[in-house]
Amino acid sequence: MTTRAVVLGGGGVVGVAWETGVLAGLAASGVDLREADLVVGTSAGALVGAQLASGLDLERLYARQLEPSAGESAPKTSSLGLVRMVWQLSRSKTSQEFGARMGRIALAAKTAPESERRAQVAGWLGDEVRGWPDTRLVIAAVDAESGEPADFDAGSGVDLVDAVCASTASPGVRPPATIGGRRYIDGGMRSPANIHLAAGYDRIVVIAPVTRGGGIMPGVEEQIADLGDGVRVALVTPEPQSWREVTGRSPGNLLDPARRAPAARNGRALGVADEVAAVWNP
Repeated sequence: MTTRAVVLGGGGVVGVAWETGVLAGLAASGVDLREADLVVGTSAGALVGAQLASGLDLERLYARQLEPSAGESAPKTSSLGLVRMVWQLSRSKTSQEFGARMGRIALAAKTAPESERRAQVAGWLGDEVRGWPDTRLVIAAVDAESGEPADFDAGSGVDLVDAVCASTASPGVRPPATIGGRRYIDGGMRSPANIHLAAGYDRIVVIAPVTRGGGIMPGVEEQIADLGDGVRVALVTPEPQSWREVTGRSPGNLLDPARRAPAARNGRALGVADEVAAVWNP
């Protein structure tokens, strides 16, 4: 039997909107990725992945991304934070070392309280998401103290909202998530999409707003190559010029709610249905 997986990468608030637009556009063209046997979510993709695996109406999710931000503001970021991340990445010899370095930054940072962040994530998921879905869902995170990878699924005994909080806990921006006495940070500190978690599946669709890794962090195309022969993969990424128009030049713009609606429209208009259908439909 042919097995199919969807991998959703990171990209902040803007990434959530863009991925939702892509999924809605594909469904409208007859390519429904809710039929996946596995959904892998990293950072922004963890939130979208939980909604996709739960079988939510993609048109309603898309319409939600077009709504005004209702006073929601972007968390404070700085160019210094990005420089620190690049510096730590260049100094790290292993992905675990980099994860631990970013974990120390996250644990020392002053951010919103965990309870506030958890309520925000629960609100974004929506009332329709009621715990882990029947479709297999794997959410990637990183242990903030050890730097070790952490993968949460229905068998992990972790609440779904907590798992999404962990995977979206951008160091220095969002509070690390406490689960079972441990603290966890963004799964994007391992890879932009953690495609390796879909290894063993026959057909894989990767939707990744961010594709580059850097240093010891593997990029999206590198991870696809590591899957080996015999695996059919469709990689969906933004069109560079139009994406720059949506996001601007600052990486901090990925967290700007005002860019949510343009990003959702950009994803929907991408026009990759034929390419994805060629892989997705047996």
